[in-house]
Amino acid sequence: MSVLENGKILGEKVYLRPITLEDTDNIIKWRNSENVRPYFIYQKPFTREGHLEWLRTMIDTKKGYQFIVCEYGTDRPIGCTYLRDFEEEHNKIEYGMFLGEKSEAGKGISSEIVKLTLDFCFEDLNIHKVFCRIFADNVPSIKGCERGGFRREAYLEDEVFVNGTYRDMVLLAAINPHKN
Repeated sequence: MSVLENGKILGEKVYLRPITLEDTDNIIKWRNSENVRPYFIYQKPFTREGHLEWLRTMIDTKKGYQFIVCEYGTDRPIGCTYLRDFEEEHNKIEYGMFLGEKSEAGKGISSEIVKLTLDFCFEDLNIHKVFCRIFADNVPSIKGCERGGFRREAYLEDEVFVNGTYRDMVLLAAINPHKN
């Protein structure tokens, strides 16, 4: 099991803890920041009401999971990882992650977050497939996901229309190595 103590998923540089209502202000600040918002398909300003709705309809119903990424030593929240839209029939779920604190980018933390989240999916939830969609020009995120255990499945040309422009996306996925 990847959850080792008090619901925390422990890594080497960071640990993941379940999101709480008290994290709302950080999530809103991070999602609306210029180092996070441009990398989401949903570009509109992120609101408290939207976040509370997410908690109610996704997290509370177990259609999704969300963890706050904290650094060891200081327990400072630096970002988040989440799983959404669990499809029970196909036993798959969509992955997403962002570092809310710009100062943490480029430290090799992203691939560790990916590994920890995939371990949770495969070992604790017994998920068969985890997938993610990343803008094709977001090379650091694609590389971090690949280092963490995802592999490229498809290049999706003009996949989404964001801010008046069609954008290409890369579809990545990881299959549970413990399943047939």
